Amino acid sequence: MALTPQWLDELRARVTLSTLIGRTVKIIRAGREYKACCPFHNEKTPSFTINDEKGFYHCFGCGAHGDAIRWMTDQRGLSFMDAVKELAAEAGMEVPAPDPRAAKKAEEQASLRDVVQAAADWFAQQLDSSNGAPARDYLAKRGISDATRRAFGFGLAPDSRSALKEALKKFPTAMLVESGMLISVDNKEPYDRFRGRLMIPIRDARGRVIAFGGRILGDGEPKYLNSPDTPLFDKGRTLFNLDKASPASRQTGRVIVVEGYMDAIALAEAGIADAVAPLGTALTENQLGLLWRMVPVPLLCFDGDAAGQKAAMRAATRALPLLRPGFSLSFATLPAGQDPDDIVRARGADGFTAILDEAQPLVERLWAHEVAAAPLATPEERAALKTRLLAHADAIQDADVRHHYREAFRERLDALFARARPERGPRVPWAPSPRRGGGRFPPDTRLQPPAEETRSIGKAGIAAPLAAALIGGLLRYPQAIRRHEEALARLSVPDSGDAQLLGLILDIAAGQEGLDTEGLLAILEPMKVYNRAATLLRADGMHFSFNRRLDSDPNKDREDAGARETALRDLDEYIGVLVTQPEIRARLAEATADFQRTMDEEGFARQQKLAAMNEELTRRLAALSDSSQ
Repeated sequence: MALTPQWLDELRARVTLSTLIGRTVKIIRAGREYKACCPFHNEKTPSFTINDEKGFYHCFGCGAHGDAIRWMTDQRGLSFMDAVKELAAEAGMEVPAPDPRAAKKAEEQASLRDVVQAAADWFAQQLDSSNGAPARDYLAKRGISDATRRAFGFGLAPDSRSALKEALKKFPTAMLVESGMLISVDNKEPYDRFRGRLMIPIRDARGRVIAFGGRILGDGEPKYLNSPDTPLFDKGRTLFNLDKASPASRQTGRVIVVEGYMDAIALAEAGIADAVAPLGTALTENQLGLLWRMVPVPLLCFDGDAAGQKAAMRAATRALPLLRPGFSLSFATLPAGQDPDDIVRARGADGFTAILDEAQPLVERLWAHEVAAAPLATPEERAALKTRLLAHADAIQDADVRHHYREAFRERLDALFARARPERGPRVPWAPSPRRGGGRFPPDTRLQPPAEETRSIGKAGIAAPLAAALIGGLLRYPQAIRRHEEALARLSVPDSGDAQLLGLILDIAAGQEGLDTEGLLAILEPMKVYNRAATLLRADGMHFSFNRRLDSDPNKDREDAGARETALRDLDEYIGVLVTQPEIRARLAEATADFQRTMDEEGFARQQKLAAMNEELTRRLAALSDSSQ
């Protein structure tokens, strides 16, 4: 069973929005509504309104608007399904399971959560006991207050191979092994994984304990030990302190990535609550996705030693293929040999913030790294620098961002290796040179005033038939929706009905894992847009591979698999073109108008560059259409 609109409406009706928001924001009654200072931007006069009857909030200052589910996703940083589950639990509603296997998996995960929560409670008791005095002394020396210790749930694993196993004997041994609490070795009795360590719970975005990190007390290796991957915990998809940093980042407009969880805790102790940390690995694509859901440009703050800078470059190169307009990384470098704890102890929170204020954009970090990587004395060494830089640019999948990185590197290379030139006289406006016969060059047709059609493309977005083909492709291949969620949300669809349909598809996909065409249509069936969706699924008149209906003949399964792979690849490229071209055409119209006003070389070069980019995108669109013929 899926989440129907009727079920979601019932959930919203059972939640009192003012009570939900009032848990974290001070609200005051104003007639039949409530008011507050907006939690999404800094203000002194309340402009944030909560209407329980209509079930929505709205800020007249920054435009924030939504219902109970939107509050949980935007203010708490939860995913759509996590928000629904948490609200449903409070409202006494049971979330429909998508299928029996998913229900069984959810039940198993819930049981494992009981195990790790019981372990967290027991570890905390051990730290508070007389045996925990040395560990408490260690925390005090690190400047960790009792309040911070309890907020993060610190605990202690005694130096014993069976203490935890005995304490949690009400749970089956197999569950203790599956949760990562015990180690099972062939022909040996399972024993405690964490021994003689200070324990730090690792939580998911909803604040539930899913794993642990343990720091050894005294000598020994490894210094830090994390839980293994389990059904609850995937270290490549988890960020330490995400549950606390996500709401904090909505106040500060930033998120800081530090190297380890003790760094994030030290910053929290100093009053800097918007810091997260990976869990012993380089940042992964999934972790970058979590960060970009919080802010467009996360701030990476790694140690200034060789290991820290190597980690920063790994993150930079991992991010390159994923860059898109407006989304990037910036890098703050700590002094060599110092970590965030050292900085805030010596200089306080303001001293650490001053380092963050000097952060470099990603393009500058790549440039500085490659310039310092090798000598630049010979032509061959300079050519090697250019090759390395352009290789970074070519790793970027977004065409527009890739183009600007190549231009940025070329400009820096020209400036670095430019010969000294004589001083130039006053700049004079550019004008076309006369031809040998005394006439002028014929006017370039691309320099004519931008037609109304071009202007409308920039404002209205994509043409209606192209939007229809896109929606038809998404209905046939819903797995592409999550990969391009941000890009699709930026599209401007001229037909209001198709725009509504696209918005519903995005909302449904955000809350459904493993969505297929049949499931998507089942959710849309009770809605007015269903007939339009069914129409767009037909391939008639649409000349793209992702709009074609595949043969149902089982003898052609291999052929159909290849066709699906091609269609998905074409759909990915099609979305990229549709998102980029309206932006390029709008900039082309502006550049053409600017050039007609200034008539200088710089304006001419910019106009021609954008015209070439637009032509390339048009060519790619035509090629995609031809590919299905």
